[in-house]
Amino acid sequence: MTAERVAIAYDCLFPVNTGGGERVYRRIAELLREHGAHVTYVTRRQWATDAAPRVPFDIVVVWRGEIYDEFGVRTSRSALAFAFGLFRHFVRHRRDYDLVVVAALPVLNVFAVRAALVGRPTVLAVDWLEVWSARKWRTYAGTATGTVASVLQWLGVRIGDILTVNSGFTRAKLRAARADAEPIVLGLLDLVGPLRAPRPTTQAEADDHGAGYSDEDPYILFIGRHVADKRLDALPPALAVARRESPRLRAKVVGSGPETDRARASAAAAGVTDHIVFLGRVDDAELERLLAASAVLVNPSAREGFGLVVAEAAAYGTPSVVVAGEDNAAAELVVDGENGFVAASVAPDVLGDAIVRAVRGGDELRRTTIAWFARERRERSLDRSVGEILERWRALSDR
Repeated sequence: MTAERVAIAYDCLFPVNTGGGERVYRRIAELLREHGAHVTYVTRRQWATDAAPRVPFDIVVVWRGEIYDEFGVRTSRSALAFAFGLFRHFVRHRRDYDLVVVAALPVLNVFAVRAALVGRPTVLAVDWLEVWSARKWRTYAGTATGTVASVLQWLGVRIGDILTVNSGFTRAKLRAARADAEPIVLGLLDLVGPLRAPRPTTQAEADDHGAGYSDEDPYILFIGRHVADKRLDALPPALAVARRESPRLRAKVVGSGPETDRARASAAAAGVTDHIVFLGRVDDAELERLLAASAVLVNPSAREGFGLVVAEAAAYGTPSVVVAGEDNAAAELVVDGENGFVAASVAPDVLGDAIVRAVRGGDELRRTTIAWFARERRERSLDRSVGEILERWRALSDR
């Protein structure tokens, strides 16, 4: 039997870029290879050297450029440029692929690939990281651009032979936009690897008294790009509230971005400058150490397509605090009192109270977090999802 010829179209590649989307597509490419497919990853040039990263699949570059503006928002220019690059590639290679998996972020990718393959029996699988309301699009990209993007999304959800999403949260939104849609919910928990050795609660966390800090003092952890949607500036005032109950508590912040200075100013205004450390980008070993040693991961983001960092924390037995919201699928991953808490808002008293409850959950909350991770990782497997994509492809190809 001839190997399936599969292309994945996305403008970022892990580990050059380290966001959740690029990790998902990198792993899908690897799993497709393990299933016997020949995989080509169609992307942009995003590495500094002439040599592409070493990966177990082919890489094709169709454009080179930056995709974000100074505020961390994807630019219309880059979306158009990359979509045009995709169109040219798939027109030239119309007969080279049996299945194309294309990210609907940005949605122009979907139109470009579909147009290039008109008349061909190639199956198109469209992955929706997120589905936004028109209001959200206008808030994110401005009135004019946001309105256009909203209309394009409405049209885009009607394209695709196979649809995939990253969460039940996004599945419901997609089905609301397209009633006949039966999207595959990708199982992503196994992306973070197996369960790690849990860290027991330290004596300092149990006692929570005394002056000064030591390596055993409890800290909350933030990981992510410092962009507006992550709402990092909400963390310092919530920390100030939490410290009323847990005066030894501090915070460590990983990542960087256009909102870093705003977060520092928020820390100064909340009076916690001496209790919060901005670490910038850290290597994998340090990130693992931070995840294992933190009392709780805090993610006040307003928008997450999945919230993989919650699963990463849970792999170490570390609970999470997230914030409920209409665009935040990460809230779907947290069960109150089992692997963390869902705060109703980023108001300092509300978010701070959720942090206190998570810190005081101690070893019992860490135990139930481990149990949650073990169960969910078993039931939400990306390998199983890739197998389902291939099954649907074969069913469509046999028609």
